[in-house]
Amino acid sequence: MKIKVCGLRDSDNIKAVAGIRPDYMGFICYDRSARFIGAMEDDELVNISTDIAKVGVFVNEDADSISKLIYKYKFDAIQLHGSESPEFCGMFKHEVEVIKAFGVDENFDFTQLRAYQNNVNYFLFDTKTVAYGGSGETFDWTILDKYTLDVPFLLSGGLSLDNLEEVKQIKHPAFYGVDLNSKFEVSPALKDINKLTQAFTTINTFNNNEVRS
Repeated sequence: MKIKVCGLRDSDNIKAVAGIRPDYMGFICYDRSARFIGAMEDDELVNISTDIAKVGVFVNEDADSISKLIYKYKFDAIQLHGSESPEFCGMFKHEVEVIKAFGVDENFDFTQLRAYQNNVNYFLFDTKTVAYGGSGETFDWTILDKYTLDVPFLLSGGLSLDNLEEVKQIKHPAFYGVDLNSKFEVSPALKDINKLTQAFTTINTFNNNEVRS
């Protein structure tokens, strides 16, 4: 199970999170988010180990702006969290990994994802809210049983130390990783390293058990 820590901005905090070796680190490039990176210096991200994939998170941004920030921050992946079309997602797949996020509730239609399957590398399933992510709320994970495509997905939305054991019960073959954000913060964009360390220990226990089995 891969680990993505999303919503980073503070220089020292970025270094501390990088030190516990997530697989992905996410940076919000959406100015309406409390975790917006703003005018962050490019060396804050460029100096992160190449073993950690840097993800730029965008919401209904234009292609030219996305391309410029991919170049500026040397993003390895982008996460598109708005109403981006399959064709729009596919524009970037030749240069970075593409994660397309969807807000999920009990009425979510998984058939709409078929149009995206050849245009993205991963899906991210978050809790559907009026905003674009960061709600700290979970959704009914049994809904994931309706997902039948082969494209791997990450789980987001309200993941915390209190429910990671429940995550272990998700046996979907396309379940690729978890996205940790608001429940692991001291304040928006400032991650609690102790909580993240505990989470990493729990998740790595899952991974070790899977290898042995």
